[in-house]
Amino acid sequence: MSSSSKYVYDFSEGSKEMKDLLGGKGANLAEMTNLKLPVPPGFTITTEACQAYLKSGTEPEDLADEVSEHLAALEQAMGKKLGQSDDPLLVSVRSGAKFSMPGMMETVLNIGLNDQSVRGLAKQADNERFAFDSYRRLIQMFGKTVLGIEGDHFEDALDAVKNAKGTSSDLGLDADDLRRLVETFKEIVVEHAGRAFPQEPREQMDMAVRAVFDSWNTERAIIYRRQERIPGDLGTAVTICSMVFGNLDMHSGTGGAFTRDPASGAQGG
Repeated sequence: MSSSSKYVYDFSEGSKEMKDLLGGKGANLAEMTNLKLPVPPGFTITTEACQAYLKSGTEPEDLADEVSEHLAALEQAMGKKLGQSDDPLLVSVRSGAKFSMPGMMETVLNIGLNDQSVRGLAKQADNERFAFDSYRRLIQMFGKTVLGIEGDHFEDALDAVKNAKGTSSDLGLDADDLRRLVETFKEIVVEHAGRAFPQEPREQMDMAVRAVFDSWNTERAIIYRRQERIPGDLGTAVTICSMVFGNLDMHSGTGGAFTRDPASGAQGG
């Protein structure tokens, strides 16, 4: 396969010099992987795949097979399959153009969860609340960013459950509350998208990738590119990364890390 027709790169195959092809996010993930930093395994779909999609309206012919190859390698590395019912591999799908810009698709986390694998996640984590909270977050993010459902529909349903429970915090909801919320969110998807939330993990992933490509031409992104004189034909890459949870228990977290003071630029933290 020639380099011009290679549409998917494992994080271990790229470098920081490849921002044109892998986008800023993909190139930096590749560079951190090369530096032997503990980056969760994953792969990047190139800007060239996005350019081909935007020109023709369909994904390049070889893209699905390449994604399948890299997904199989990721599954082997993680020792579990995407959406596996008893111990699911879950992934995030993120946009990542050469230049960061508003209007691009927001991240979708927890892809691979469905009515079966959510129970496998609950068992593996020994935490049913965490599993159903992860599932409702997936349906909410997927519904809003991939299916184009107004986010208020999900927020209103969440607020209604919290009000009924007499709490103002998500943490006040237990596993049963979140299990019921999942069903409510699935009903919202059917009502406003005219289809059921996809239960097939690969379909979830493929739809999210397509939504990233489509987000290149949102009105906000186009206006920003015009203002900043960024060419309109660069396209965006898509990074697909195995999930690491910041909300699993009191010993997990999420945030930013700096190698220098972000205010002064001085080295050290």
